[in-house]
Order: sequence, then C-alpha cells, then structure tokens
Amino acid sequence: MAPLRGGRKKRRVENQDEDSKSLASGSSSQEGFAEWWDVLSKKIKGNVVRVCKCRSDFVLVDCNPSMMGTLDPFKSTFAMSRKTFDYICSLVKEHMMSKTHFAFINGNPMSLNDQVALALTRLSSGNSLITIGESFGAHHSTVSQATWRFVEAIEDKGLRHLSWPSTEEELSEIKCEFEKIRGLPNCCGAIATTHITMLLTSSDPEADSWLDSRGKHSMILQAVVDPDLKFRSIITGWPGKMNASSVLQSSSLFKQCQRGEKLNGPKMFVSEDTGLREYIVGDTGYPLLPWLLTPYQGNRINDTKADFNERLLATHFVAYKALARLKEVWKMMKGDLWRPDKHRLPRLITVCCILHNIIIDMEKDEDLLEFPSDLVHDARYGPEICEAVDRQNGLRCEG
Repeated sequence: MAPLRGGRKKRRVENQDEDSKSLASGSSSQEGFAEWWDVLSKKIKGNVVRVCKCRSDFVLVDCNPSMMGTLDPFKSTFAMSRKTFDYICSLVKEHMMSKTHFAFINGNPMSLNDQVALALTRLSSGNSLITIGESFGAHHSTVSQATWRFVEAIEDKGLRHLSWPSTEEELSEIKCEFEKIRGLPNCCGAIATTHITMLLTSSDPEADSWLDSRGKHSMILQAVVDPDLKFRSIITGWPGKMNASSVLQSSSLFKQCQRGEKLNGPKMFVSEDTGLREYIVGDTGYPLLPWLLTPYQGNRINDTKADFNERLLATHFVAYKALARLKEVWKMMKGDLWRPDKHRLPRLITVCCILHNIIIDMEKDEDLLEFPSDLVHDARYGPEICEAVDRQNGLRCEG
C-alpha cells in the first residue's frame, strides 16, 4: 500500500460574511442542503440514477430495483444517506477548504458539498474526467485536482475506519457473529483477493510486469473482512500475476500473525482437552497455517470433511460479498482503468475501502447486508490451488 500523506501545514482561510461562508462550506441546514441538491441534481440529470447489474446464467441483466431497497434520488446517486455524506464532508472540510477554492467553468466557486460530490462521483461512477466534468460544468483538470485533494483528506482523517479490532469486546462480537453463520467458533475474519484490471498500452515499459494469469493487466487487492462486510486489513499495489499466498506473505498481517502479535487471543475449548486458537478463513488459494483455515481438497473426502468445507465456505462468503459490494458501489474499481498511474492507484483503492467502511459504520442498522449476494467481484478469475507447505508446523494444502 502506498504511503499515506497528511499532516501538511494548512493555510488559514480568510473570514467571509455569513452568507458566502455558508455557501462555500456547503451548509448542512435543511433549506440550504435542499437548494444545493436541487441545483446539483439538475446539473447531473441523466447520471443520477445508478443501475444495478447482477450476474444470472453468465449474462448481465438489469436487477429489480427492490433488490437495493427503496432509495431516494440522493442515495441513488451517491450510494449513501445524507447523514453519511454530511459526515464525510465534516472529515474532509479542513483539508479541502484550507486551500484555494475550486470553481466551475462559469467562474462560480465550488462549495465543500460540490467538491465532495465531484470526488465521490469520480470514484463511484467509473466515468472519465471529461464526462464527469461536463455533467458538473467543471473542467476535467478540476475534477482530477478535487478528487486528489479529497483522497488526501480521507487518507488523513478517515483511516481510523479501516483498522484491526482494537478491543477484546470488539473482537468477541466479531467471533460471535461469525459463529452465527455456520457454527465456526473463534473465527476472527475471512480473507480474499480481487483484481483491479487496467488497460495499458504496449508502449508502457512496465506493461508486461502487470500481466496476470488471464492475460489481463491488473493490480491485486487483498482484504480481511468481518461479518458486517467491513475491511479490517488490506494490502494492495502488487501485480495481478501474484497468487494469493504470495500476496499474503508480503503483508504486515502475515508477519504479525507469524510473530504471534495478531490472532493471539485465548483459545476456545471445543472439548475438555481440545482448544481452538483464533484464526481467519480463506479459500483454496491460501496455505493452511495455524491461524488460517482453508477447505479440505481432493476428490474423495469423507462426510465430516465435506461438512467442514460447507461451513467454512459459507463463513468465508462474507469476503466475496464485501468485495462485490466494494466494486459495485465504487465502480472506478470495477471496469478496466485506462492507463492509470500505477503508483497512485493503490491510494485510490485504499480510499474506496475506507469509504466502504464509513458507509457501514454510519448506516449499520440499515439494509446494507441485503446487497445482492450473486454479484461477482472477480469475473474470469478464481482461487488457485495452493501447494505451499508450512514446514515449521508440518502443514500442507492438499492438492
């Protein structure tokens, strides 16, 4: 993951009269917000309604809108409530409003709400800078600059929403919710990878190094997910040709777990003399480790092993579901990115993961977990069979 930037010295904004100050900051008053949204929605009409797609018999078809619940136009546009939008504005306000303000093509200054809406649209639509600029009435360079200022602000102020459980109480709740899925006790997370595909030209000297096993240029995102579909640990920036096991071993999570610094809580005794340590679950692309459980493999497994596999995969499904939701909401990550800056792309991916978590934190009591379960987060890719050996502990993935 690219290093996060923050802590820069910020210039104080000169005082303004109350009316212009309210406009520039994106007033959250009911009347002011309604007026702002009315103006913006007219500007971007035609782009307001988001279309949900699902996979059915390998053909993409339009979903029934009821799958997403009854969304108002604002939530349909930004995939979040006004409450969450206001919270995100409060996080980024100091960083985004302490510098020279951006303006529309007609010369009118952009409010904080305008800038946040612009950046969110860039990340969530997957549209080009020019297309978004035309819909907002802004130059494409303004779209780019406002988006990167927003990314810097979220990196600086929002990273606390993407963190490993910090208290025993929080971790105990996660274990309890995982056990409710299919009865696996003491489980602390589900790990999976997804590919963010890119369109690179043959003139790019680094293009071949990003070719993956499917002949596409891609970058890997690996995430550990909790039962609420929140990302608890991520690593990104590696080429898509790397397998899940290699990406895992390059992560700080792997090193911390190997040193006993994570997943080191008390054992849960499933019988009088058998204790089960804390662990996460993965698919067949991962090695079997003392703190990482994977399915039994082979054509001939007994009923006990088959039952275990069914329980493990049902528990692990939350990771696929979270990644599918991430890509469906933040569509910048779903299509083929046109010649992205590969050094900056990990920062965009990280910010999308943070925003994903913020929405869950702010709207946990709503129907987020009812997001369509048949969405495919990594079309054309599947878990490879891991043949790695844990020599220290005498464990091996069966192949």
